[in-house]
Amino acid sequence: MQNKKVFFHDLGLIDYQECWDIQKALFNDTIARKLKNRDLPPEEQVPTVNHLIFCEHPHVYTLGKSGDETNLLLNDEELEEKHAEFYHVNRGGDITYHGPGQLVGYPIFDLDNFTSDIHLFLRLIEKAAIKTLHEYGIDNAAPGDEGQTGVWLDYYKKGKARKILAIGVHTSRWVTMHGFALNVNTDLSYFSNIVPCAIPDKSVTSLQKELGRKIDMEEAKERMKKYLAEVFGFEFIDKKAAVI
Repeated sequence: MQNKKVFFHDLGLIDYQECWDIQKALFNDTIARKLKNRDLPPEEQVPTVNHLIFCEHPHVYTLGKSGDETNLLLNDEELEEKHAEFYHVNRGGDITYHGPGQLVGYPIFDLDNFTSDIHLFLRLIEKAAIKTLHEYGIDNAAPGDEGQTGVWLDYYKKGKARKILAIGVHTSRWVTMHGFALNVNTDLSYFSNIVPCAIPDKSVTSLQKELGRKIDMEEAKERMKKYLAEVFGFEFIDKKAAVI
């Protein structure tokens, strides 16, 4: 009983905590439906629902559950000066930055609808991002090695590797939350306040920096949406659901 349809929610610029609360509500509803289905005969079971949230956040740093807080190089007073917030979150990965000009995507997927393989799930997100970058003429994008999830440019060129897409997810009962962040027009100076993903010898970049021009965010969203649907094999139910 696979459901390969996905509700799309474009939340625009939204506070991190507010969006996290929305994620958790959708995530918990999906798990509750899975648990309820277990007690029902097949003909009475209701398919789980998949969601994809796109948004941007005001300046915020988030630290994954296995992360090291020393990778944040700011104290509370300095965070306030930079109008940035800091959260401990329940995703994988270490520390990262979110801010305006960055395309953040949160797939709340029941992987039983797609693939019960978290590694393949991550690889498909990377593949969609690489296809998106190719549309902008960037052909030197590739996933990192094991333990360095995400998409990099010139990954295997010593001293030149730079990260353009970060991924960090949380799963329970094969339901996902959190997701990815693609640097589109991101203010990269905010990354200087952290050790990105706990990797001190590699830098970060953005589409704007690589191409030397500001990128239309709506265009970037549409391209990423198109390739996520292609690689996962799903279709969108609602292309512009502004309210959840």
